[in-house]
Amino acid sequence: MDVPGGVKALVAEALKIVDESGLPYQLGAMQTTIEGDPDRVMEVILRCHRRVLELAPRVLTSIVIDERRGATERLEGKVRDVEEILGKPLRRSVPQRKK
Repeated sequence: MDVPGGVKALVAEALKIVDESGLPYQLGAMQTTIEGDPDRVMEVILRCHRRVLELAPRVLTSIVIDERRGATERLEGKVRDVEEILGKPLRRSVPQRKK
């Protein structure tokens, strides 16, 4: 936060850490979802937070924890469950803007 030009470079720095963690993740427009052992996930989140704090004067990290014993591979599964109910895929792309 409080950086000229937006936060995309900061997000990219955090995503390097997430990607290198080996944990399943999904990058969204306004958040990144990470799946895995809670201790490993929290360790990755804290590493991301601390890395961005090295680069920016202020960092806001919001965490939502959804833990369900025995549930695995829910990043894809939750989307697939809704698509099955609706009977169609819901992966809609935003039109590319001109550069």
